[in-house]
Amino acid sequence: MPDQNRPAFWPVARAERMGRGMIRVHLCSAAFLVEIVTSMLCPAFAQSAPAESGPHRERTIGEIRVEAIRRAEVGQYPLIGLDPADVKEAFENIHTSDKDEWAAAFMHVGDRYFNEAKALEKADPQKANADYVRAWHLYSFGKWPFPGSPGKQRSYEKSVEAFLDHAKFYDSLLEVVHIPFQDKEIAGYLRLPKNARGPVPLVIAVNGLDSRKEDLTESFAAILSFGIGYLAVDGPGTGQSPIKVSPTADHMLSRVIDYAQSRPEVDKSRIAMHGVSWGAYWATKMAIVEHARLRGCSAQSPPIDKFFQKDFLMNSLLGNREYLFDQVPALMNVLEGVHTLAEMADFLPKMSLVQEGLLGKPMAPMLVIAGVLDTQVPIDDEYLLLSKGDVPKDAWINPRGGHLGRQVGVWPDPLIFKRVIIPWLGKTLEAAAN
Repeated sequence: MPDQNRPAFWPVARAERMGRGMIRVHLCSAAFLVEIVTSMLCPAFAQSAPAESGPHRERTIGEIRVEAIRRAEVGQYPLIGLDPADVKEAFENIHTSDKDEWAAAFMHVGDRYFNEAKALEKADPQKANADYVRAWHLYSFGKWPFPGSPGKQRSYEKSVEAFLDHAKFYDSLLEVVHIPFQDKEIAGYLRLPKNARGPVPLVIAVNGLDSRKEDLTESFAAILSFGIGYLAVDGPGTGQSPIKVSPTADHMLSRVIDYAQSRPEVDKSRIAMHGVSWGAYWATKMAIVEHARLRGCSAQSPPIDKFFQKDFLMNSLLGNREYLFDQVPALMNVLEGVHTLAEMADFLPKMSLVQEGLLGKPMAPMLVIAGVLDTQVPIDDEYLLLSKGDVPKDAWINPRGGHLGRQVGVWPDPLIFKRVIIPWLGKTLEAAAN
């Protein structure tokens, strides 16, 4: 693993047009300099994808158990932060693929920590906080990848409750905000740096398909020391979002920008957006449609065009093994008015930034983060994004990385966040570390 004490590097470099559909991407760090020249007409990097890529059947419950425990042991998504012993204990009560059985098993283990935390809040606040975190992670995995049954919905609700109990121990206030939108509301978590003098820059953070604003709230705590606040919201179709995914769902995030600019504590001229996976799609779209109001956008593995095509759905997403299980049902769940695979295949192309006529239009500065071996969002989408428009973009492309650029044991999610994303946002927002 790279030396975590080494000063953060500016990942990546510029995408330059070379003519005939080609771009040059420079990747650099304190440790290495690599230049890659690739044609947009061919798959970049002549490396084979992982053996698990391509169309596969979904894992059986026994295979899910083995893989989930392995991922917990190595700190791999979606089991980052879960104790392998707790995961093993939960699986002792899971014998079928029934969603409520799954949720009940993880809630049973989570309840032990949650109840212990409640009893210890005054006597041992540090232990209580740690127990709330364990309960939150267990409940969150109990609803994974989406709350598609009454039991999973209950597990999700418990995860929010446990997270907010944990958040009471933050050293700066977490404010739960409710932003009016149409006839509903957008729920979000706002945190600002302690002892800030004057309006501060702000990052609006948007989650992915199966993560939630609670996950981003925890991750973005690290940006407060840069003098930057953040507002985490659930992207369309996920969590507590008031609407599902549609070609006009970006209006919800424009409303979030409205709200951020209305807060006197926020410097309205220094607002950025960060998105993860599906959230990265929204960050990319907002970099275009809201380029006048956003100082910059960072996007981890944003779907752009190929992701939305029927061939990719049928040949790469169905039974995808980089995803633990049920990626297509989870995706179907967030789409407006979609209930069958055929409807999904018809709907997804409408979300393509190419079909929407947006790619290549003026946009805010961007950092694009991706892995060449990603089987969930094709790397071709990222090269397409990098090659369009007139403003150079920064890119952090991991040749050995999968989804979000992550690489087990080398570039785990927290390290990418610490060494790549936060420094870029800090520089873009012209923030000085406290």
